[in-house]
Amino acid sequence: MSRRFRFGVSLITPAPAEAWRAKCRRAEELGYDVILVPDHLGMPAPFPSLVAAAEATRRPRLGTFVLNAGFWNPALLAREVATTDALTGGRLELGLGTGYVAAEHDTAGLPWGSPGERVDHLRRTVEELDRLLGSPDHQPRAEQRRVPLLIGGNGDRMLRLTAAYADIAAFTAARTVPGSRTGTLEPLTVEEIDERVAAYLRLAADRPAPAELNLLVQMVAVTDDPGAAVQPLLSRLPRLTEEQVLELPIVLVGPVERIREKVRAVRERYGFSYLTVLEPYMEAFGTVIAGLRDE
Repeated sequence: MSRRFRFGVSLITPAPAEAWRAKCRRAEELGYDVILVPDHLGMPAPFPSLVAAAEATRRPRLGTFVLNAGFWNPALLAREVATTDALTGGRLELGLGTGYVAAEHDTAGLPWGSPGERVDHLRRTVEELDRLLGSPDHQPRAEQRRVPLLIGGNGDRMLRLTAAYADIAAFTAARTVPGSRTGTLEPLTVEEIDERVAAYLRLAADRPAPAELNLLVQMVAVTDDPGAAVQPLLSRLPRLTEEQVLELPIVLVGPVERIREKVRAVRERYGFSYLTVLEPYMEAFGTVIAGLRDE
């Protein structure tokens, strides 16, 4: 039986207090289940932004999407997580990843490390957070007995870590372009996504309960001319044809009902029941959400 849909929006643009509260309220009005904030330099700071979002809304959950573990010391992060969960009334969902933008580490004066070193640091962070937040002696205390954990990544070691610890397994369905220090991404093909999801499911086969599967959608456009809408993408994706781009689950383009059909098909094929869109597509995807409520 398919898991019911959840929809999140990642708010990436800084804003003054009232404008921030207004767009959080708008996300709630549109039916989003989760308001998310990333962890990139130049974008809103995650934890104060989520506290402000909680004050402006009543229903949505609130999440980091995702924290760059390389920016954080586990003990200090545990304090932030517990405080934020308490101040949001137990609505926090904690998203963690290794980070993928080397240039941000350069700017922050932090070591970048090899892929293996970054995964090792993420594992230590997850394990230490579990120990600290699970201790009855830890102060401050979180509101929830356990803050739900989302881990995002595609590589084998990341999938193994996700299978072992995460309540929510997040897939970007994209990889960093080799040699890029600015985090330039290229999408996986549908066959590569099939393989990555299958690899995760094998690793997670012994879990007592299955994790929720999340997908980060990269483009939404409600249009009667899907081909024209994806033309700007094609110049950046020379290895893919127009038909292949339109097939990607991270590209939701077409009339509203056709997008809804594709969202249902994506859940059926891959198991992605929790879809996240970026802030620029919040309004467009909001028209899609209305017909998928309670499915």
